[in-house]
Amino acid sequence: MDDKDFVPFGGNEIQTPDVDHARVVVLPVCYESKPSYGTGSATGPYHILNASLHLEHMDEEALVDWGLRKIHTAAPLWPSNDPAQAVRQIQQAAESVLKQNKFLLSLGGDHAVSLGPIKAASDRHPDIGVLQIDAHLDLRDEWQGSRYNHACVMRRVVEDAQVKVVPVGIRAIDSEEADFLNQRNIAPFYAHEIDPWDYTWIDRIVDALPTKVYLTIDLDGLDPSVIPGTGTPEPGGLSYRQLVELIKMVGLKKKVVAADITELAKIEGTQVSEFTAAKIATKIIVYCL
Repeated sequence: MDDKDFVPFGGNEIQTPDVDHARVVVLPVCYESKPSYGTGSATGPYHILNASLHLEHMDEEALVDWGLRKIHTAAPLWPSNDPAQAVRQIQQAAESVLKQNKFLLSLGGDHAVSLGPIKAASDRHPDIGVLQIDAHLDLRDEWQGSRYNHACVMRRVVEDAQVKVVPVGIRAIDSEEADFLNQRNIAPFYAHEIDPWDYTWIDRIVDALPTKVYLTIDLDGLDPSVIPGTGTPEPGGLSYRQLVELIKMVGLKKKVVAADITELAKIEGTQVSEFTAAKIATKIIVYCL
């Protein structure tokens, strides 16, 4: 895809052209490096942005028009193919937004996209914590020859950035990650432990988080019946409603300083995944500002 395919989030009519007057900056990051299984996340931001054109602007729960939230969509960033350099480039782009005290919503890309914005946010807010919605822990020290692979992103957040991580929706884990959990006393909220009828688990997640939060949503954290278009669609994930309720409660009780949505991989012939991802983005805009 190229720039002629680019549309701003929600369409031109709701955009705040001058970033200085924006409240929300949407940063599309088109990056994918050595995926574990399915491919296509590099162009995920384009598909989410295109789907956003077809959303109603009024949130049906809050009765808030998210189109009035002064959204500015930055030009898509295509980082270097070198993973370490890509992290630096994405971090610099995130820093330029956060230093203006804007709410940053990054759209990936594979989950490695998250490391740069999390580092940028933690530099400005050293007391921040990360709420990670994900099927996988992403705590490997190295994967596919890189310490900055999507499977290592939370390992770098914990070890290098020294940031607390609260993983939610986990249902895939290997022995290396299990050992690291014990070493660092990380307590994931596993998908099989989340009661679909009792939402008190959300209160436990909120209690586990510090006052300031970075929200990262790997779309495979949701069940494949909700988001089939992702690289590794693990069965048994969160429902759309569970995720929205979690976003609402975290937005109400914590200060969310930035967020991202990653791992959208377009399935030709259907728009379900990208439309749902775009809808989730509006929930973040409504409830986390």
